[in-house]
Amino acid sequence: MTPHELLTDIHALEEELLGFERKYGIRSETFFAAYMSGEEPEDDSWVLDFGEWASVYRTWLARLADYRNVIQQMQSRQPGLAGLIRVAA
Repeated sequence: MTPHELLTDIHALEEELLGFERKYGIRSETFFAAYMSGEEPEDDSWVLDFGEWASVYRTWLARLADYRNVIQQMQSRQPGLAGLIRVAA
C-alpha cells in the first residue's frame, strides 16, 4: 500500500475507534489492554461491539506499523519531507 492509502485507512479506522470511545467513554488503548487481559463485558449487549472494537484497534495498530515502515523506507532513499509530501487536489 502507498503512504496515502495507508493514511486513508488509518483515518477511517480512527473514526470507527472514536465512535466506540464516545459510546463507552474510554480510550481505545485502555479498552484494548483490558480486553486482552481477558476482561469480560459487563453487559451482554456489548459483546459484539467489544469484538469489533478490538478488531478495528488491531487493524489500526497494523496500519500504523505499515505506514511507519513505508515512510522509513522512503526516507532511507530520500531524506526529508520532499519525497513524502503529496498535496490533495
